[in-house]
Amino acid sequence: MHDRESAGHLASLFTIIVWGTTFTSTKLLLRYFTPVEIQIIRNTIAFLALFFMRKGAGQPLSAKWHELLFAAAGICGITLYYVFENNALSITTAANTSLIVATSPLFTALFSLWFLKTEKPGSLYYIGFLTAIAGIAMISINSTVNLQLNPLGDLLALGAAIVWTAYSILTKKLSAYGYGTLQITRRVFGYGVLFSLPIAFLSGFRPDASALVMPVNLFNMLFLSICASALCFVAWNFGVKVLGAVRTSVYIYLVPVVSVTTSAIVLHEPVTWMLIAGATLTLLGLILSEIKMTKKIPAPAKEARS
Repeated sequence: MHDRESAGHLASLFTIIVWGTTFTSTKLLLRYFTPVEIQIIRNTIAFLALFFMRKGAGQPLSAKWHELLFAAAGICGITLYYVFENNALSITTAANTSLIVATSPLFTALFSLWFLKTEKPGSLYYIGFLTAIAGIAMISINSTVNLQLNPLGDLLALGAAIVWTAYSILTKKLSAYGYGTLQITRRVFGYGVLFSLPIAFLSGFRPDASALVMPVNLFNMLFLSICASALCFVAWNFGVKVLGAVRTSVYIYLVPVVSVTTSAIVLHEPVTWMLIAGATLTLLGLILSEIKMTKKIPAPAKEARS
């Protein structure tokens, strides 16, 4: 495995480990803030962190219509994703949310085949997908004594999975046009925050400043903003650029594993045989999905700079 490919895998794994803990952090913040308040504060801080990471706006646009791709990625991966996920977490369990969001690799494989025409999953990918989903289902059932189903919450979580797929496809497209990882992430967050402002206005955005400066809340907000958003989105976009949207997306299978493991450590929830079996199946599904997973079709040449 080449060093750059290894770095792509490590970046994707790091991102998922961090993202697997965000469901707990968001749940804690929902005690004091609305889903929209968390979304606006988190993404604004993340954008400012990305803005100061490196001076300069990056290379000029290769084509004016690429700005539409950046805007679409911002709407999907930042604005809509957090609208869906945060509201899902406010009305259904974190286990259900993480389980449903973890189905996005299947959508990514299909969307990549339809729109990018560069990655064609083989049969092992789908076997791995079914294996991972079986493991995730065991983890989800284990995490709740009585399986709590909320149709609206689960539908919102499914919406999060679908818009995340669109985000992955769009950022892969932008990478193919030669834009740098930091430039893509920073510009996408800018659009994400911009398109979130109407939502904040309509929802009556009035976060409690005294609650925000509470040590636990401040830590969780900064963790979600700086680490889980700014740093991890750069790392994730790098993984997509190096490995492709499909190969990177299979790491999402690990989100429920990390989420439930974190709960066991932090909240002292019991580790049962079902949890161990579910984690094993999920890891096996990830491995199967990576084995000779894609048959590449030559990618289209980069557009000439206008």
